[in-house]
Amino acid sequence: MKISARNVLPGIVVGIVEGAVTSHVRIDIGGAVVTASITNEAVAELGLKVGGRASAVVKASDVMVGVDD
Repeated sequence: MKISARNVLPGIVVGIVEGAVTSHVRIDIGGAVVTASITNEAVAELGLKVGGRASAVVKASDVMVGVDD
C-alpha cells in the first residue's frame, strides 16, 4: 500500500456496526481503539472482518489541541 498520509495506525478490527449506508469500524491499535465511519460498500470491498488486520489512516491538514482549565 502506497499512500501520502504519514499517520498510519495498524491494528485489528474489533467491531463493525453496519447502518443503512455507513458502517462504524472499530480498530484496536495497541490498547486504544479508533473508530472510522465508512460506507458499507467500502467494508465489503476491503473484506473487513472482526479479527482481521486493518490500518486506520489519518490525513488531516489541521490537528487541534485542547486543555481543561
